[in-house]
Amino acid sequence: MGRKTVLIQLALAALLLAVLALLVNNLTVNLIRTGLGLGFSWLSRPAGFALAETALPYSPSDSYLWALLIGWMNSLKVILAGLVLATLLGITAGAARISSNHLLRTLASGYVAVIRQVPLLLQLLFWYFVAFLGLPETPIGGLIQLSNQGINILGLPLSVEFCAVLTGLTVFTGASIAEIVRGGINAVPRGQWEAYRSLGLGEGLGLRRIVLPQALPAILPALTSQYLNLAKNSTLAIAVGYADLYAVSDTTITQTGRAIEGFLLLLVSFLLLNLLISGGMTAFNGWVLGRLRRSR
Repeated sequence: MGRKTVLIQLALAALLLAVLALLVNNLTVNLIRTGLGLGFSWLSRPAGFALAETALPYSPSDSYLWALLIGWMNSLKVILAGLVLATLLGITAGAARISSNHLLRTLASGYVAVIRQVPLLLQLLFWYFVAFLGLPETPIGGLIQLSNQGINILGLPLSVEFCAVLTGLTVFTGASIAEIVRGGINAVPRGQWEAYRSLGLGEGLGLRRIVLPQALPAILPALTSQYLNLAKNSTLAIAVGYADLYAVSDTTITQTGRAIEGFLLLLVSFLLLNLLISGGMTAFNGWVLGRLRRSR
């Protein structure tokens, strides 16, 4: 390593330490000005506000900590469901983008082109105010009940807010995943396509068994970024009144005045969530690469 490189690294390290020191100093000054100090004892006090949607029993007399936990669970619910549905939609649309069927290819291309040009916030508002709040009361086969109060599937009630957020995140992220899948599939050598066709395999089976497994190494890194984006974009749920972690934290900060502690809790919560997603995808990517090496 050259002397110049060492000096550059030392300069960058010094700059990073200076910025960190400035941030710590600003935090200390702000805490002194507020006269509150840094503490989390307020988490045990009664929250005093209701939540429209709860995965576990909750009442306004419960603590702020319990309210934040309920918000965290609501966030996890919509994020996990969104990851699964967006992946399925993205794979389907991505495969349709390269289909030999002209109508299917055109529809998939139009979906990707339109959805990627419209901000997610506007899409969430559309799904909430136009699509779901305007639903007539309609039973479907006795298993699904649609209404402007939400959707009931097999006895599982889903609120309008949850449905709007989940649909918006799924449709928006699915469009980006579709482009990632299309690019990954196109990266597979054409000889692999000719190989499964020469074996008499259909297009669908050949795509699932031959092409997609080989496209995964090119797909997974970009797919991880989209998963992280979906998790972060879920904070826009506050726009339609969904009681996720961000919405509950916002109410908590407003009532307690504990902005610094509230934002620290938010930061740690989403940092842990993103680390879990990144770690899981890294492990899955390693497993896929291992399988591909053993199959060669």
